[in-house]
Amino acid sequence: MATALEELRELEARALAELAACTDEGALRAWHGRYLGDKGQLKAALAKLGTLAKEEKPAYGAEANRVKGSLSAAYESAWEAVRERALTAELEQPGIDVTLPGRTWRRGRLHPATTILRRICRIFAEMGFQVYRSREVETEAYNFDYLNMPAHHPARDMWDTFFTTTPGVLLRTHTSPGQIHVMRAAGGRPIRAILPGMCYRNEAISPRSEIQFYQIEGLVVGEGVTFADLKGTITSFARRLFGPQRQVRIRGSYFPFTEPSIEVDIDWPADDPNRERLTKGTGWLEIMGAGMVHPKVLEAGGYDPRRVTGFAFGMGPQRMLMLLHAIDDIRLFWQNDLRFLQQF
Repeated sequence: MATALEELRELEARALAELAACTDEGALRAWHGRYLGDKGQLKAALAKLGTLAKEEKPAYGAEANRVKGSLSAAYESAWEAVRERALTAELEQPGIDVTLPGRTWRRGRLHPATTILRRICRIFAEMGFQVYRSREVETEAYNFDYLNMPAHHPARDMWDTFFTTTPGVLLRTHTSPGQIHVMRAAGGRPIRAILPGMCYRNEAISPRSEIQFYQIEGLVVGEGVTFADLKGTITSFARRLFGPQRQVRIRGSYFPFTEPSIEVDIDWPADDPNRERLTKGTGWLEIMGAGMVHPKVLEAGGYDPRRVTGFAFGMGPQRMLMLLHAIDDIRLFWQNDLRFLQQF
């Protein structure tokens, strides 16, 4: 029967023989786990030390340490040899063909809704308007009351409003509440500002409507501001955006916060193949609503309507982009379809 020392030397010989047959990193890792790992055969052999007689322990312990050192050194040497062979094989592979074109990274771009928003803001900035950002979560007073729409006013039914769980707090249905904010911030000084931002209405989602959309509000307040100034401003804007040959048509309308109120149309080019479809055979397209600021709105903003006047207008920048490019479905702006977005 083999002694403990003989079993230890047989373990060493067997391990070295198997190590010599390992030709890759995977095999070496498996060998290490089998012999030198926490549950390996060498650790099991060392555990026998406690079962030996007292006089056998010194010789067995010394031999076990020698075997462990021998196997560890052999493993390190074999690992370096395998890594060296792998590196040599990699270097001997055919080189990279530097004449081939490299992979190009596709650059991102602004979303078309952002592009048209910035374009409209730039036009008005060149006309002397400042950009004013107002909050999207509003109070009922700013969204309705200060805009000449008290609780009983039927105009409130025009929008299906998103109310919050806090009484009197809602998601704004239009950017017009910003008129009150900018007037109160101005402290009685003249105003020439546009107010872009997001609005929210609980409407049925369709090709022509969404529950959230951008609007741009415009406001001018000062002494001697007239309807002629309003007409000149919107005409200049329409021709800057849609082309210098565009004709502007004004129709009477009604908004609670302006008096008088108007709708603004532009004629559509006769040579555009989409003209009949876009204008429904009329040749005219509505682009915005506008009017002279109602005296009650001026008072709510801290101005004396007997001394100053003003005009306001509102438009949907996404609808402007739809007109410019004959886009039929406003939902495309929210779907993140690259086939649509890459056209801009």
